[in-house]
Amino acid sequence: MRKWITGEFLGTFLLVFFGCGSVASAVTTGALVGVFQVAIVWGLGIATAIYLTGSLSGAHLNPAVTITMAVFGNFPKKRVLPYIVVQMLGAFFAAAVLYLIFAQPIDHYEMHSGITRGMPGSEASARVFGEFFPSPGDGGLTRQSHTFMGHLPAFAAEVIGTAILLLVIFAVTDPVNTAIPKSLIPLSIGLTVTILICLLGPLTMACFNPARDFAPRVFSTLAGWGEIPFTANGIGWLTVYIIAPILGGLLGGLIYRFFLKPLYPTTGH
Repeated sequence: MRKWITGEFLGTFLLVFFGCGSVASAVTTGALVGVFQVAIVWGLGIATAIYLTGSLSGAHLNPAVTITMAVFGNFPKKRVLPYIVVQMLGAFFAAAVLYLIFAQPIDHYEMHSGITRGMPGSEASARVFGEFFPSPGDGGLTRQSHTFMGHLPAFAAEVIGTAILLLVIFAVTDPVNTAIPKSLIPLSIGLTVTILICLLGPLTMACFNPARDFAPRVFSTLAGWGEIPFTANGIGWLTVYIIAPILGGLLGGLIYRFFLKPLYPTTGH
């Protein structure tokens, strides 16, 4: 138990620390310019977390992965809820550490952008922690923003993005797939996330992971943003950033199980 608790907590902590840290740096300092620079930090951060914790817990680091592995893999169903709880704790702790580091830069950004934390428009700074659709600019979400990316396409983007991610995870971790060396598995998963963020990040901020979004979102509520993280997109915090990734993960597992896995050569052939 100590191994997988340590693995899931530390791995999810690192995933959020590196990923949300890249967003915090981009928003508050302008040091990371463009979606690719944020995306590559996310991708390499995920790869690093997997390299570090894969042998401890399997490096799920994501409730969508855990649930899908329990349905379409050999992961014990009795461990699903404990894994998710530990993932949430790791993500929450990472958000708290990031706030400790970036509290003053966030304050400075809000002051110079005319943002009052906890008021409409403060999702522009809350995006350091939680996600919104579309990705809010310095002025926050506007009526025009909602016409650019509505609820249904945002939901679809998260379903499809997570399905692709889980399809890749299943494919590269299957022992019968000899096309990829074992040492490159974490990197291939991280680069898949990088590609998906480059494509979907400007639309939904590219979640694909309920723990990565929900725990930091809760932290931002406690850190002064109040109800904004849970009202700026209406019920989207639940449908787009929790339900959609879980459904997408199951879709990816389904596609792999019934369409891709049967085509791989069986062991010994």
